[in-house]
Amino acid sequence: MNTVKFTVSALAMAAAATAADARDQIQIAGSSTVLPYATIVAEAFGENFDFPTPVVEGGGSGAGRKKLCEGVGENTIDIANSSSRIKQSDIDLCTQNGVNEIMEVRIGYDGIVFASDIAGAEFAFTPADWYGALAAKVMKDGALVDNTAKTWADVNPALPAQDILAFIPGTKHGTREVFDVKVLEAGCEATGAAEAMKAAGDEKAEGCLSLRTDGASVDIDGDYTETLARIDANKNAIGVFGLSFYQNNTDKLRVATMDGVVPSTESIASGDYPVSRPLYFYVKTAHLGVIPGLQEYIDFFVSDDMAGPDGPLAEYGLVSDPELAATQEMVAAGTPMAPLN
Repeated sequence: MNTVKFTVSALAMAAAATAADARDQIQIAGSSTVLPYATIVAEAFGENFDFPTPVVEGGGSGAGRKKLCEGVGENTIDIANSSSRIKQSDIDLCTQNGVNEIMEVRIGYDGIVFASDIAGAEFAFTPADWYGALAAKVMKDGALVDNTAKTWADVNPALPAQDILAFIPGTKHGTREVFDVKVLEAGCEATGAAEAMKAAGDEKAEGCLSLRTDGASVDIDGDYTETLARIDANKNAIGVFGLSFYQNNTDKLRVATMDGVVPSTESIASGDYPVSRPLYFYVKTAHLGVIPGLQEYIDFFVSDDMAGPDGPLAEYGLVSDPELAATQEMVAAGTPMAPLN
């Protein structure tokens, strides 16, 4: 990784001096999707600034946001990485525990991809295929019935006659939230199941997210490396990954199309790939000026050198945010996020 060595500014040294008795290492937790990007930034930060390398841990987006909202103080984390946007319930928990201001930082975009063993069959999916494969109830002859599909060809004759086995992110992961909305809910609508559920009294079609429990769908609570290991042991399985993880494992994985579009940084940047999402981290503003290097770290993260289209995060697979300059200004000003719409 080619990074520019930066000279620590007087501001950075002053911040370190005024907070000398505070915890001296930035603490970060959350999304497994954002984890490799944050690790790249943390390591470069440790090399280029006179602050310790931040501690970056995974655990999932929801778990990271929950930890951020535990309270204010050195025994609580400073930043939560998240592959889905913060929820009002998170904000309410923060407020309840005295975390009154949070800065929302969008770092760029990523896509959710569907990949199988490199030597396996090729797949061309639609959201309807995934709903038809994994949902507890599906449409058949105009009625909702229990899902008995055994192979992908049972769902869609154009797909391989391969047993259905899908490894999907567990519910604590931000990737699961996006998968639920952009794949399961979209597929539920496309097949007419959502309309049938509403007609039967499920006004919000919550049944769209009810999955079969016969082993065809398996939640993975660990990170993408666990999903990859499961596929290595189950060659016919399909896994759900972030684009960047797939791009760094193309020697092991074959990626599927979604709605006829190949996932790539280009198709995500153009908006053509349908299963993409923004990536974030959330900063506890009460820790700015208290935890040494925190402001410098977030400034560095969104700098052109790191998050720009020619930076190391883009090299790893992040789609650079076209509004990065506005994010840089917001971060420099320490602007807390506005209420959710």
